[in-house]
Amino acid sequence: MMRSILILALIPPLVTFAALDAGQFRINASESLPIGLYRVSPTGAFVEFCPDDHGLSAQRHYRPRGGCADGAAPLLKPLVAGPGNEIVLNSAGISVNGKLLRNTAPLGRDTEGRPLPHSPYGSYTTPAGMQWVASTYNSRSYDSRYFGPIRESAVRARLQPVIAW
Repeated sequence: MMRSILILALIPPLVTFAALDAGQFRINASESLPIGLYRVSPTGAFVEFCPDDHGLSAQRHYRPRGGCADGAAPLLKPLVAGPGNEIVLNSAGISVNGKLLRNTAPLGRDTEGRPLPHSPYGSYTTPAGMQWVASTYNSRSYDSRYFGPIRESAVRARLQPVIAW
């Protein structure tokens, strides 16, 4: 009897995890975007990707273990610029088409005091096949201010919030 109750109690969470794992939903618990449940959508304003940062974020444990080639989890970030957009990266942060994005000033050190290299300061026109990602939600977010634009081909999914706060 107890075994039957246990099995019945486990069915809802197992079904939920199976649905989430089926590739249509993501849970975000980081502060880089609103915490909540996101679903895959071709028009989503957020992206899931594996950063091409030569393994820095995996080595420093900025990301938990996961399915990217470097052994860490993909990042979820707001998409802030695509091909043709004008980007300026400087000590104040990332500007897109002349508008400075809040909370995007590159930091010199991570939370453990280690030097945190940023992408080269300058003005850029985003080329075809590239995108910039940056969090305006959290000034400590690890995003394009540190590793530059990402390849569109690196985007595993575009996401939109289902329930987020």
